[in-house]
Amino acid sequence: MLWSLFKILVFVAIIGLLALGAQFLMQTSGGVQITVAGTEYTLGPLQSVIVLGLLVFAVWLFFKLLSLLIATLKFLNGDETALSRYFDRSREQRGYQALADGVMALASGEGRVAMTKASKAEKLLNKPELTNLLVAQAAEMTGDTQKASDTYKKLVANNATRFVGVRGIMKQKLAEGDDETARKLAEKALAIKPRHQETQDVLLNLQTKAQDWAGARSTLTSKLKAGYLPRDVFKRRDAVLALSEAKGILDDTATVAQQEHAIEANRLSPDLVPAAAMAARAYIEKGKPRPATKILKKAWEAQPHPDLAHAFAEIAPDETPQDRIKRFTALTRIHPQNMETRLILAELNIVAEDFPEARRALGDIVEEKGDARAYTLMAAVERGEGSSDAVVQGWLAKALNAPRGPQWVCDNCHDIQVEWAPVCHNCHSFDTLSWQTPQTPEIASATGVHMLPLIVGALEDQSESAEAAEDEVTDEPQVIELDVEPAEGEVEKHA
Repeated sequence: MLWSLFKILVFVAIIGLLALGAQFLMQTSGGVQITVAGTEYTLGPLQSVIVLGLLVFAVWLFFKLLSLLIATLKFLNGDETALSRYFDRSREQRGYQALADGVMALASGEGRVAMTKASKAEKLLNKPELTNLLVAQAAEMTGDTQKASDTYKKLVANNATRFVGVRGIMKQKLAEGDDETARKLAEKALAIKPRHQETQDVLLNLQTKAQDWAGARSTLTSKLKAGYLPRDVFKRRDAVLALSEAKGILDDTATVAQQEHAIEANRLSPDLVPAAAMAARAYIEKGKPRPATKILKKAWEAQPHPDLAHAFAEIAPDETPQDRIKRFTALTRIHPQNMETRLILAELNIVAEDFPEARRALGDIVEEKGDARAYTLMAAVERGEGSSDAVVQGWLAKALNAPRGPQWVCDNCHDIQVEWAPVCHNCHSFDTLSWQTPQTPEIASATGVHMLPLIVGALEDQSESAEAAEDEVTDEPQVIELDVEPAEGEVEKHA
């Protein structure tokens, strides 16, 4: 509305200026004298301007007639399209101008203007590969998805624009949430243009969401060949995909191929903790403890992790606690001051009922950087050494209100996952989980301390508690089984 009013005002202003100019010329003295064949013509200022305009028009008309004459001569000499090209030239110029205006309107976010210009260009030009694309994008901007879909189908029918049509429909399906159809369309689009980077990324994301690990590995290889992926990143992600193919390796229905995938994943990326643990279990299933030990030691050198300790314990499940401590020396001597190493040593010594050694292993962890797992182990040490229930409850209270320590955290959305997965459950990003302490502080439950009676047993009164504590002190302390959920990373013990 405002734009139309503005155009009207501009038109009125131009007419007014022309009228003022004509009045000024009429009142101006002088003029132009022209002599033709001895006859002298005197023109006033206004007449001179009119004659000049007519002269310009006559020159333009002369060149147009000259072009028509040339086109006619070409037609008479055998060029059958000369006249049609002459008459279509102006039509094409107006069509291309409408097309350019439509593109500019589309870039400016004016969907309706772009649709109008696209329709005009479609009428003036016989180039559907250009106008259909503009029509489809303008229809999407205005919310007319049906027209956009119909136009994309027209593009699919043309070999020159098939990729654009398939890609457009693929994006529509993604917006609708139809991932299965979008994945099939992405495969078709990539078959037309195998080196198209955006389509490769979309297809890889859809394949990982659908757990099509074999297809995802093929797409990842295409990205490497196209030069869009560094080789070290490719090896890491290929290992993640190979590891995903090996999921369920410990199930009764696990195949030999799954075990081989787990071993391959560890070979591709030895520092990938889940791959190392799964490959070690594959060798354990095959009755090959030595390769399993070698894999776990190499992974422990890169990053000590409770999952590696779990797998290492499964190599000899029936050994005594003392033998297990001795065998675990192969791991614990690699990073002796690492927090995970010290927690593992504390757990092993608690099972072996060597509580002073377990306390030495914990050292200053509980004071400087203690978490729920460290405080729970300290409570077990205190109970094993015969401390009172009040002391044990104090450590358990700290455990209930302490952070849980390192966990699997998504680097993209910072969501905390219970276990490692190739794809984040929250944001569906691929290969973004890493073992780290969450950046956001964990909020402890306000009722945590009040839950202690449910964990260690309610005490009837202080006197009965003191008597029970004295009765529990023996020459050979025994390990108490705390009714709490085991902290993450605790090694499975088989006494």
